[in-house]
Amino acid sequence: MMGIVELIFSMQDEIKAIAEAMQKNKIPWKERFSATWADRQDVMQMLHVSQRTLQTLRDSGALPFSRINGKFYYRISDIEALLEANYSGENNKDRIQAD
Repeated sequence: MMGIVELIFSMQDEIKAIAEAMQKNKIPWKERFSATWADRQDVMQMLHVSQRTLQTLRDSGALPFSRINGKFYYRISDIEALLEANYSGENNKDRIQAD
């Protein structure tokens, strides 16, 4: 009897996992894409930089990109990594504690 109850609970967890996966797949492709990638204009607006500054970030390798038919796309995670790498808050804390 106990084995049946455990089996039912196990199946219930698996059904929940399948339902969650199915729900994730219901998100339209366009929304999933826009949550992961941004085009040139979006990145310029996000970072408040000019087209030339964005090109410099690309050319220097600071910001990876994908290019399709002359249109540039950037991963949101790469933009976040660039911002984190240049975050001065950590350095300021160390400097304040040293004084």
